Amino acid sequence: MGKTAFLFSGQGAQYPGMGVDLCANHPVAARVYEEASEALGFDVLALSRDGDGETLAKTAVSQPLIFTLSLAVFAVLKENGVMPDAGAGFSLGEVSALAASGALDAATGFAVIDARAKAMQKAAEETGGTMFAILGAEESAVEKACADAPGYVAPVNYNCPGQIVIAGEEAGAVAAAETLQAAGVKTVRLAVNAAFHSRLMASASESFYEAIRGFSFTAPTFPLFSNVTGGTLETDSIPDYLKRQMVSPVRFSDEIAALEAAGFDTFLELGPGKTLCGFIRRGIKGARTFPLDDSAKIEKCLRALAG
Repeated sequence: MGKTAFLFSGQGAQYPGMGVDLCANHPVAARVYEEASEALGFDVLALSRDGDGETLAKTAVSQPLIFTLSLAVFAVLKENGVMPDAGAGFSLGEVSALAASGALDAATGFAVIDARAKAMQKAAEETGGTMFAILGAEESAVEKACADAPGYVAPVNYNCPGQIVIAGEEAGAVAAAETLQAAGVKTVRLAVNAAFHSRLMASASESFYEAIRGFSFTAPTFPLFSNVTGGTLETDSIPDYLKRQMVSPVRFSDEIAALEAAGFDTFLELGPGKTLCGFIRRGIKGARTFPLDDSAKIEKCLRALAG
């Protein structure tokens, strides 16, 4: 029997109405939303329900909402006796994973994600930037196109085999994308005006660190994998790690390889959408994946796991 990992969603898969069904059917999830609203100072469920796509896409909004949904799904799974052998998150999902693992309490978790979201939103507004998904290219080709481009651009997300995201200044990112297009590579410009996980987030990482350096963190109750290294997340200094994570590439492809090598074959994605499940299926043949963001999907997953 293989091992089970919980995957905590990153930014980008948010959608209007997320969490509404979950709260209507699971009181434990509704309590998470109530706690979030009290900590963040606004009605999280109402904004999730009534906010339009443009509003929910704002970093300062989407990160707290996704974080809350992920923890609500975790609470439902825990109530049903389902716990992971390890956890992994994508970007903001690492904060969700830390909170779920008990490395920070709920109040601290909401404070951390709020500080992170606001710092990144401010940096995006001040520095701008753009991002492109690069599909089907070798890592070396992407890295060379970035190195040769005029202006700053760098690989920032190694998502899964055959999918890399680059980010940087407008001129550099466009030039690198055009170089790859000329070589027959498919590129997709992402709908963001920011360069997440690049050096353009340096000011955000500094202000974020100052906001969280005094918070209390403890050891997680289950192992976590790291975006920064692709291996096990060392939790000796979580504020330092989260600061570094904001300006480091997300090496999720390496995490996938590490999870497979460690014997993981079942993956539950906690949060909106199914992006991480898609990455897992690209990287691990025969993996069982369960994207979980509403009651029906959770019930189906519970039946399959009991199976």
